[in-house]
Amino acid sequence: MLVAAAVCPCPPLLVPEVAAGAAPELDAARAACSDALGVLAAARPDLLVVVGTAGPDGLGTFPQGTSGTFRGFGVDVDVRLGHATGAAPERELPASLAVGAWLLERTGWADAPIEGLGVADTLEPERCAETGRELAGRSDRVALLVMGDASACRTLKAPGYLDERAAPFDAEAARALGTADLAALRALDPALARELKAAGRAPWQILAGAARDAHLDGALLYEDAPYGVGYLVATWS
Repeated sequence: MLVAAAVCPCPPLLVPEVAAGAAPELDAARAACSDALGVLAAARPDLLVVVGTAGPDGLGTFPQGTSGTFRGFGVDVDVRLGHATGAAPERELPASLAVGAWLLERTGWADAPIEGLGVADTLEPERCAETGRELAGRSDRVALLVMGDASACRTLKAPGYLDERAAPFDAEAARALGTADLAALRALDPALARELKAAGRAPWQILAGAARDAHLDGALLYEDAPYGVGYLVATWS
């Protein structure tokens, strides 16, 4: 059963070395993520699954000990999804899960075994719900670290340029995540989310599926749109 969840944004800019001189601009987001991971630890899970979107090469499961890197962003920073447990896995973490691994390393996570799951941002809501139910059934006490951004179309200089639909979409996502509104999360439109470059839609709907019978309460810890991209941090417990 799902006992807790943390929702965090997944831009590599969260890693200070990647952000370089702009690093202080996301200090509040980093602090909120740390607080959210504290909620996960307090729930005493038996298993933590980190969920995020990925390209074709990053789909599927990643065992504990899988490595990731931010060298592609010009910095000498490597991460690992929990402590190594044996032979090194062949695949590297996709970017979203690498950011999750960085957050866990930053807070010294040692509270439960960790796995990663990369999903396509086109995953249909029904399949998201099914995936969430499967994850919740993995152990008696499952926690999720859900990595995903809201829209990338909040300003003229945003990656997706300005789209007037972006702010209302983000506001509804923030409300739903902050109140653990499962129906509202399930109702997010995949086509609209894709047009707005909202990479969090599928992971959020997986969370909604996992929480179906969990009766968790939500709290919104952070909401902002630096660089024209919506970043949300929330906890469910």
